[in-house]
Amino acid sequence: MLLRTFVVLFVLRAVESAVPTKPPRPMSYQPSNPCCWPKPRNCADLYNSGVHTNGVYHVYPFREDQPAAVLCDMTTDRGGWTVFQKRFTGEVDFYRGWVDYKNGFGSVFREYWWGNDKLHQVTSQEPQHLRIDLSDFSGQSRYAKYSFFGVSDAAGKYRASVAGYSGNAGDSFEFVNGARFTTKDADHDTYGNNCAQMFKGANWYTECHSSNLNGLYKHGVTTTYADGMCWLGWLGYKYSLKTSEMKIRPANF
Repeated sequence: MLLRTFVVLFVLRAVESAVPTKPPRPMSYQPSNPCCWPKPRNCADLYNSGVHTNGVYHVYPFREDQPAAVLCDMTTDRGGWTVFQKRFTGEVDFYRGWVDYKNGFGSVFREYWWGNDKLHQVTSQEPQHLRIDLSDFSGQSRYAKYSFFGVSDAAGKYRASVAGYSGNAGDSFEFVNGARFTTKDADHDTYGNNCAQMFKGANWYTECHSSNLNGLYKHGVTTTYADGMCWLGWLGYKYSLKTSEMKIRPANF
């Protein structure tokens, strides 16, 4: 009898482990304020509709029939942030080409780049703030905030406009202002060589960078120079950070 019970339990557990888990889905929401319902353009619209919980939601940056899932930070600095870059494990390869950065890649439930087309669409609708949250492997954290951030379209090579720094991470996005986006297969920086190839990332490079948040994911102090997930104003070129989140929110939020 004991042997039969053991066999039954073993079979049940084997069946349970063989059943694939369902992939996560964006969270559902019901608005308390009908002004922004049912087609929120960004996470700030969701927040103003009564959604105050962090999570992945559908927003509509292009058209009302074209949803895009994105992580919404509803708690940091009053919430309403649309997260367009998130890294915290190194499980997703960020050393990619132009098309991947144009359309986006990764999982909004884990690590991802939302996509330059979406980033342009949201920033062109109204003026945006930019916030960058960083942490190292010792548990310390810093942030940089900018009072204006915009990205042009693909024809303009996603040229960035950045101004108005505040925070405690140091202004390592200063030279991004006016820069075009560069990937390993599309060189739009102002240096003689391709900065993305040199520093194993993708960024609004100039000659070449003071931040490389799409660089290689390493673990703290590195022996190589400036090719990790670095932020010069905080820990320098030879320290690769543990986490990075880049997010935008309307300036009039």
